[in-house]
Amino acid sequence: MAASASFCESRTGADTVNASSPASPAAGRFRGQVAVITGAARGIGLAIAEAFLREAAAVVLADVSETELQGEVRRLRRVHDATALGVAGDLSTESGAQALLDQTQRAFGDASILVNNAGGGVILPFLSHTPETLRATIDRNLWTTLWCTRAFLPTMLRNRYGRIVNLGADSVRNGLADHAGYNAAKGGVHGLTTGLAREFATAGITINTVAPCAVNGEPLRKFMQQKPEVAQRFLSVIPLGRAAELEEVASMVTYLASRDAAFVTGQVISVNGGSTML
Repeated sequence: MAASASFCESRTGADTVNASSPASPAAGRFRGQVAVITGAARGIGLAIAEAFLREAAAVVLADVSETELQGEVRRLRRVHDATALGVAGDLSTESGAQALLDQTQRAFGDASILVNNAGGGVILPFLSHTPETLRATIDRNLWTTLWCTRAFLPTMLRNRYGRIVNLGADSVRNGLADHAGYNAAKGGVHGLTTGLAREFATAGITINTVAPCAVNGEPLRKFMQQKPEVAQRFLSVIPLGRAAELEEVASMVTYLASRDAAFVTGQVISVNGGSTML
């Protein structure tokens, strides 16, 4: 993520989407579509899942934390009167991503939307990293995105329609202190976005990245309590003077996943309060 990757978090029988027929706003932009959100047990991912549920998508929430995930899925079913599916597993492996695809297809059919939100970095000065912390940062952010994208792309290609939205990091652009290892992982996500967007541009598939800066959630609140001076340094790069709200990030994700964004692909779009401006 950005001035805060360290700060950001993780209905049955939906029909295959018909890309040629516009969605009725009254019915919800995503009615008849299946959306898969990774890292969805909390924070940004959970806010994105709720946003899709409010707009009538069938939603699959994936996370490594099964207990937390299933608790949220039960709550979402109750609050939104929807049949959300929770899939727990390690998405940094090919087998974990394939299991997510298989369970999605058994429950709902083909997914037309994939949101690669799973992540979470170890934020340290570069020489303070260990091989383990660097590997964990790359695994959580880059490998989860690579394997899940590789798993879900073939059915999108077969259906000639798909929306992939990755969660990147504004810190890749602003060079935030202590984020070099994390930026290596998220920079890979940004590069994957542009390369795949060009490769699949004529197949009805758009691929974009949303890059938040600091996001107002539990990780940020804990960090501000534990290291207030460091947290303030991160927040000071934001001209609007505050962290983003979860719903502000989710809103950009749902826009890019909609038919309204059919002519937007290969973009890294910052939701950052002006932290970077080009």
